[in-house]
Amino acid sequence: MEKMNIRLFTIPNMLTLGNLVCGAAATVALLVHGDYTLAFWLVVAAAVCDFFDGFTARLLGCSSPIGVELDSLADMVSFGLVPSVAMFSLYGDALSCGWIPVEYFTIGQYLTFIIVAFSALRLAKFNIDDTQHTEFCGLPTPANGLFCLSVAMLMNMGEFTLSKEVILIISIVMAYLLISPVRMFALKFKGYGWKGNQIRYAFIVLSIALIALCSKLAVPAIILIYIVISAIRWSVQTLSKRG
Repeated sequence: MEKMNIRLFTIPNMLTLGNLVCGAAATVALLVHGDYTLAFWLVVAAAVCDFFDGFTARLLGCSSPIGVELDSLADMVSFGLVPSVAMFSLYGDALSCGWIPVEYFTIGQYLTFIIVAFSALRLAKFNIDDTQHTEFCGLPTPANGLFCLSVAMLMNMGEFTLSKEVILIISIVMAYLLISPVRMFALKFKGYGWKGNQIRYAFIVLSIALIALCSKLAVPAIILIYIVISAIRWSVQTLSKRG
C-alpha cells in the first residue's frame, strides 16, 4: 500500500490553525473573563485567517483535502461554538420581559446552543454540496459568527438592551438561516468588471458607507443587509424560474 505524502505545515494550513486558535481564545475570553469586546475582535481575526487561507492556497497552488477538512474544523469552533457561547452568556446576563416562565430560564439558555448544532449541519452540507462554489446555500458561518459577536459586544457596551426572549429568538432565527435554502451571494469575483459583479460592488460600497456612518452598529447592520439582499435576489430568481 502506497504511503500518502501529507503536508501538514503549509502556509494555508497555518492560517487555518490561526483561525482555530482565535476561536479557542475567544471562547476563553467569554467564559472566563466575560470580555465580549476581545471575543469579537478575536472572531474578526479568525474571519481574516479564514479568508486568507483559501486565497493563499489558490495563490500558491497548494490546495489539499486535509486543508478542506481542517478549515471546517476551525470554522466549527470560531463560527459555531463561539457565537453559541456568546448568546449563552448574553442570555444569562439579560433580563426577562416575562414571556419565559422563571422555571424555564435554564432551558432557554441552553437552547442557544442550537447555533453550534446547526453550524455543524451547515459545514457538513457545504463540504459535499458542489453547487456552493460561486454562491452559498444558507448563511455562511463566518457571517453568523460576526453578527452574534457584534450584537453581544454592543449589548455589553450598553448600546442597546435585549431581553432573554429576544436573544433566544435571535439564536433560533440565525440557526435556521444557516441551513435555510436561501441562496446567498459570495464575494468571489470572476474578473473585476461591472457586469456580473453588480451586487458585489454595490454591497461593498454600502458596507463602507455604513462603517463610516454607523461605526459601532455597522457590523450587525451589514450582515442584516447581506441577508435581506440575498433573500430578495433568491426570491426573484426562484419566481423567474417558475415563471
